[in-house]
Amino acid sequence: MRIIVLGAGQVGRSLVEHLAGEANDITVVDIDKQRLQMVQERFDVKVLCAPASHPVTLSRAGAEDADMLVAVTNSDEINMIACQVAQSLFNVPRKIARVREPGYMEQGKALFAKVAVPVDVLINPEALVTQHLKKLIRYPGALQVINFAGGRAQLVALRALPGGALVGHEIAALRDLLPAVEVRVAAIFRRDRSVVPKGDTVIEEGDEVFFVAAKSDIRAVMSELRRQEKPYKRIIIAGGGSIGARLAQALEDDYRVKLIEHDLPRCQWLSQQLRRTTVLHGSASDRELLIEESIEATDVFLAVTNDDEANIMASMLAKRMGARTVITLISNPAYAELVQGGAIDIAISPQQATIGALLTHVRKGDVVAVHSLRRGAAEAMEAVAHGDAQSSQVVGRRLDELPLPSGTVVGAVVRGENVIIAHDSTVIEDGDHLIVFVPDQRDVPEVERLFQVGLTFLL
Repeated sequence: MRIIVLGAGQVGRSLVEHLAGEANDITVVDIDKQRLQMVQERFDVKVLCAPASHPVTLSRAGAEDADMLVAVTNSDEINMIACQVAQSLFNVPRKIARVREPGYMEQGKALFAKVAVPVDVLINPEALVTQHLKKLIRYPGALQVINFAGGRAQLVALRALPGGALVGHEIAALRDLLPAVEVRVAAIFRRDRSVVPKGDTVIEEGDEVFFVAAKSDIRAVMSELRRQEKPYKRIIIAGGGSIGARLAQALEDDYRVKLIEHDLPRCQWLSQQLRRTTVLHGSASDRELLIEESIEATDVFLAVTNDDEANIMASMLAKRMGARTVITLISNPAYAELVQGGAIDIAISPQQATIGALLTHVRKGDVVAVHSLRRGAAEAMEAVAHGDAQSSQVVGRRLDELPLPSGTVVGAVVRGENVIIAHDSTVIEDGDHLIVFVPDQRDVPEVERLFQVGLTFLL
């Protein structure tokens, strides 16, 4: 594919990292020479230092022949105008834009239409991060919770801790512990190394375990891998920006929510917008304030300001003072690697949440969902099988007959409303949705090719 990426920030660079090794022709545009130099040093792509939305820039970037334009600069307006220019002057088939401002998003189809601002796919990072955080709060102890097939199936990651019935036992023991539940362990990461899960694989303390099950069975499986945690009730959010405000609004009807914001005018605005959230003016690193607000009785402390260092310091202080679970928003991937699993329970990368949404619309074959895992090292995808035994490499075949890359696992097959946990003998049918875990991101193109139908099916 010929792809133009506008913006060489962290999201743009992460997207290029995922796509550069997949035989794509990529041009990256930015006005920052240093950013472009970083991209060019790491990846075999073209770069162009110029204003992203200018017609001349898009022409020089190859918009006449481009299959896709992905606008992820820091400006909503530049992203939107770039899509308009790409459509009006170059008729680029697919245009994806990152848009943050809620005022734009609220207009929906009326604004983002062919006759108005022609954006085919809208990506809102704040909304994606908020959804991710909501799922983590709903499932105490989970490191990641991902919906597939409209929420009928879920992939959950958690750390195996002492007290879980399965820790120290083989995966096959799950059948005895949960005879009425169908579950598939899709992957295990042990000390940052991928372990291919088999029936005789023993789950060790500290393992990061990814498993797939029907949504209704998730809690039962989690209880076998670690001590069942009590539901969260008391939540403190540090940061009243877009994510903090969205999150408080989403949680305040079901939890006791307090929000700490240092900017007084913003506090006043938040107190008018939020109905049941207690809005506090102050610093999340203020020890006295945390004591006053009973940090030791807090179930979840979420640091979601736009300052990585402030988030990390506030989170470490909250954990030391007794907060049960600490979740921290960290943009710098180097920081996330350092802190997760120590004083900070879960580090969330807004870039990785955004990348997953972007990749869904870039992947080849009929891939309807992509999720970036372990800060981009692995992927989970939902791919649809089409055709018949002559035109498809997967339809009509048993799972153990599929030429999957080493370590790649099909966790479940969703057929209509039914979630079928994958077994070697499962035969793939036309229209099945396969949930595929790819532990090495470099194997993704090979998996994609399996779900591309042949010419006989298209005819």
